[in-house]
Amino acid sequence: MAVISVIGGGQLARMMVPPASEIGVTLKVLVEAPGSSAAQVVVDAPVGAATDSAAVRALVAGSDVLTFEHEHVPHDMLRELIAEGVSVQPSPDALAFAQDKITMRTRLSQAGLPCPPWVAVPRDPAQASDVISQFIAEHGPQVIAKTARGGYDGKGVRVIEAATDIAEWIDLAQGDGPQLLLEQKVPFTRELAALVARTPSGEIAVWPVVESIQRAGVCSEVIAPAPGLRAEDQARIAQYATTIATDLGVTGVLAVELFEVAPKPGDDHPQIFINELAMRPHNSGHWTITGSVTSQFEQHLRAVADLPLGSTHTTAPWTVMANVLGSSLQDLNDALPHVLKRYPDAKVNLYGKEVRPGRKLGHVNISGSELDDVLTRAREAAALLRGEEI
Repeated sequence: MAVISVIGGGQLARMMVPPASEIGVTLKVLVEAPGSSAAQVVVDAPVGAATDSAAVRALVAGSDVLTFEHEHVPHDMLRELIAEGVSVQPSPDALAFAQDKITMRTRLSQAGLPCPPWVAVPRDPAQASDVISQFIAEHGPQVIAKTARGGYDGKGVRVIEAATDIAEWIDLAQGDGPQLLLEQKVPFTRELAALVARTPSGEIAVWPVVESIQRAGVCSEVIAPAPGLRAEDQARIAQYATTIATDLGVTGVLAVELFEVAPKPGDDHPQIFINELAMRPHNSGHWTITGSVTSQFEQHLRAVADLPLGSTHTTAPWTVMANVLGSSLQDLNDALPHVLKRYPDAKVNLYGKEVRPGRKLGHVNISGSELDDVLTRAREAAALLRGEEI
């Protein structure tokens, strides 16, 4: 029986538990607190920080592989573990491209993959101001400013019109704060996501490209497959994701978030730009729990253990995942009887988290043959869990 250690005790680690038990994998999870999402359902869940070398070493003792549910892990520690014979999947060399947006943009641009126009902002304040002003003059009047490290779910991202809009970020970048980068504010028509899995031996499996609907910078819904995306564009995007996984040496699940932009004049195919990378199971892949033969969570475990990958065929014409972001209810379980009675085909996944405004508390998957019906029902089920009247 393979023993897989996971750093991070959130909902992503929690959702690895059912497939792990099904395929006979033992999970050990390093959780941030005794009551964390994963700690509620994992038998072996020691408490410790991802940066605590002693805690991580204790976790991996007797394990076959170490993997992650987030990318915030020190490289030096991982390299020491690899030198001592621990299988770390994905490797710190690959994780670097998900941890630092400047590193990622540089590598993807060098590989000829489509990225929005971008520039790294110097740490020196005077130089930073000049670079920002020039970039805004070329790509403005509004551009996107990002912190190169640490941002997620809309954090570390701002729309700016002048250097003064991020004056405090520029000040922080002089010291220990993350470096900044600017990107063109892409006039996208919608956001897409491509999910692939890759094993250490190089086998790759690709799921259909999906549409991701964001609200306040956080994924609210996912439609699988992306409506109206032609087969040749599906293939083109899948090739981007496959190229990234291979070129960067990613193992496990890789999520590639993308922008779809209107076609150039004279072309009827949309332009595609790569936005972000995540080297772990991802919100855009929760639909696979019920909408694919093999979920992203089972596939991640298979991949990091270098087991043969499972089928990524869909189980229905359409699957919609609707996130539960915050709730007026103190306990979402109070709404379950109503949700399950009204939507008996809904697959509800609650994360066991304390309710806070806007927090990811769970999600609902519904599949079917009519997209409008599936989308409406998934939205309504999620709304009930948020305590809303429908």
